[in-house]
Amino acid sequence: MSATLDYVLSKFTGAKRSGGSWMALCPAHADGNPSLSISEKDGKILLHCMAGCVTEDVCKAAGIKMRELFVADRNEDATLQQDCNGATLTLAQYARAKQLPVEFLKRLNLSDIRYLGGTAVRIPYFDVEGAEIAVRFRLAMEKSPDAENRFRWKKGAKPQLYGLWRKPETDYVILCEGESDCHTLWYHGFPALGVPGATNWNEHRDAAFLDSFARIYVVIEPDRGGIAVRDWLVKSRIRSRAQLLSLNAFKDPSALHLNDPTHFVDRFREAMKASVPLSKVQADQLIAERAEAWRLCHHLAQSTSVLDCFGKAVRVRGVVGEERIAKSLYLALETRFLPRPVSVAIKGPSSGGKSFVTEQVLQFFPESAVYCLTGMSERVLAYTEANLSNRFLVIFETEGVSSDFGSYLIRSLLSEGRLIYETVEKTDEGFKSRRIEKDGPTGLIVTTTAELLHPENETRLLSLHVADTQTQTKAVLFALAQNPREHGDLTSWKALQI
Repeated sequence: MSATLDYVLSKFTGAKRSGGSWMALCPAHADGNPSLSISEKDGKILLHCMAGCVTEDVCKAAGIKMRELFVADRNEDATLQQDCNGATLTLAQYARAKQLPVEFLKRLNLSDIRYLGGTAVRIPYFDVEGAEIAVRFRLAMEKSPDAENRFRWKKGAKPQLYGLWRKPETDYVILCEGESDCHTLWYHGFPALGVPGATNWNEHRDAAFLDSFARIYVVIEPDRGGIAVRDWLVKSRIRSRAQLLSLNAFKDPSALHLNDPTHFVDRFREAMKASVPLSKVQADQLIAERAEAWRLCHHLAQSTSVLDCFGKAVRVRGVVGEERIAKSLYLALETRFLPRPVSVAIKGPSSGGKSFVTEQVLQFFPESAVYCLTGMSERVLAYTEANLSNRFLVIFETEGVSSDFGSYLIRSLLSEGRLIYETVEKTDEGFKSRRIEKDGPTGLIVTTTAELLHPENETRLLSLHVADTQTQTKAVLFALAQNPREHGDLTSWKALQI
């Protein structure tokens, strides 16, 4: 078989040998049974769909250029091999590197494959029913110094958690990063599922598969990947059942196994016993953060008037003549932890200083207090991954919310303290309904040149008007000439909000 035929076969789902050719699912139509014939003859790859799809449509659907159906000569093959960074990994090499039996890996459906003129390990992903949904190619064991050259996904892959087809029948599962850690844990009899990359967790796609487990041991690696895992974990619905599992001197289960395969089971079980609930880690972290915050801000918290201190600080930052608006905004932002935050509309003519005052006040708050936008699509609030609970949505210029539906979502979020949105989405199983819920309470700050907003919005917002007089303009210019605004350290002010 030529390298080119191998490459073409890798682009199609369910390719199996049939006599002197291959049969696969045709991507150009809804193919339930393999109807695409693939063969090699006279230096060409021949594609024939029994359902009548033309070759151009089949190639386009598979992501293949027509010229790629011609068997590569030596020079072309060398170029392809260079493009995939000279992949030469075989299943036997992978097995030796991981100290796992080749036959065990073959039972997991891993195999050798020719890939773009080189060799790679083919790692299939299956869904809970055992149907292949994605393929990942491993091209190398070690990452190159300047790029991630170890993995490639097959075109059209729709990866989910790795290992779903194994359906662990235990009350716990180990959640790790990637396929090789799963191979190691499965070999030693541990139930495991793999996230295909530390940042590739998808709450909507993945969380439901973990509903049946009372405990979820999450392997936290000592690198940026481990930080990324913790970032999405604290927002996930699985967080209350999550146990953070650290292997101390070892990066991951695979590294622990390589250090001493014989005693892996005992050592890993000890690590499971030493794991810590995410809730406890968060509680301890919160105590430490509050202690540090008090150290930084106690002089403000114990002052006679925090608001007067704020007035002085914001004047230093160049806010002139709008101290009342600045203080009102500051107080409004403080209400984000109340059941009904106070929302504000800052009104005034173009270039009247609305955005400047708002931006300066926001500098006194941590990023977690606000979610800033200059514009948004009508459904962004329903689909955003941002946490809007106990937070202010800040929109610079209400013209950025151009649709009635977008305004409706904002009103619902403000009035009801939460957002419930039900829609219909296209999936591999057809159209299905999806219910999206966003918890509040959420406040709103908008700037606008309009004197009046939509009537239903106007009643939900406190209107503040910036001054637009010659006296105000002179005061601003004089202040700039006499005392250019400073950008002092606001760490203590942000600490006051923790």
